[in-house]
Amino acid sequence: MNMNVDLSMYHLVKDASLIVQLVMLILILASVISWTFIFLKHKELKRCIILTDKFETEFWSGIELTELYLKLTSKEVEPEGIEKIFLNGYNEFSRMRQKGNVDPEILVSSAQRAMRIELAKELDSLDENLPFLATVGSASPYIGLFGTVWGIMNAFRALVNMQQATLTQVAPGIAEALVATAIGLFAAIPAVIAYNRFSTQLNRLETRHELFIEEFVVLLQRLAHSK
Repeated sequence: MNMNVDLSMYHLVKDASLIVQLVMLILILASVISWTFIFLKHKELKRCIILTDKFETEFWSGIELTELYLKLTSKEVEPEGIEKIFLNGYNEFSRMRQKGNVDPEILVSSAQRAMRIELAKELDSLDENLPFLATVGSASPYIGLFGTVWGIMNAFRALVNMQQATLTQVAPGIAEALVATAIGLFAAIPAVIAYNRFSTQLNRLETRHELFIEEFVVLLQRLAHSK
C-alpha cells in the first residue's frame, strides 16, 4: 500500500468533494470582493477625512461666508462631503433671505434642515458596501463550517466499507474538510476588522459633521439677527 499521501493545499482542494469545492469557491469569491471593497472604502474615507480637515481649517480661518461659497462653487472639481453640507445650508439660507421679511428662526431652521438632508445622503453614500463586509464577516465561518462538516461526513462514509481504518486513509478527507473552515476564517477575519475600523471612522465623521452643522447654525443665527 502506498503510504505517501499528498496533503498539499492544491491536492486537498482538487480532491475535495463537489459540495466542499463549491463552498471554497464561494468563500474565495467573497474574500476577493471584500478586499476590493476594503481598498475602495479605505481610499474613500481617507479622502473624506482629508477634505473635512482642509475645509474646517479654511472655514475657521476667518474667511467670509460669501467668499467661501463662491470659492467652492467655482471649483473645477465638484464639491463633496462637508463642502456640500455647507453649500446646501448657505444656499438655502440665502434663498430664504432674499424673499424678505422672513423670521430669522425660519431662516436658520430651513438652512439646518437642508444641511441635515445632505448629511444623511453623505452618510448613506459612505455606508455603502459596509453591510456586505458585515455579512461576510459573520457568515463566512458558518459557510466554511458547513463545508467542513460535509467533508468529514464524506470521509467517514468512505471508511464504512474498509475493514481497518488507518490515519493515512482518514487524514486526507479530514484535512480537505478543514480547508473549508480555514478559507472561511481567511474571508471573515479581514472583513470583520475592516468593518469595525470603517464603522468607527464613519461614526467620527458623522460626529464632526454634526458638530459643524451646529456651529454653522450659530453663525447663521447671528447673521440672521444682524440684518
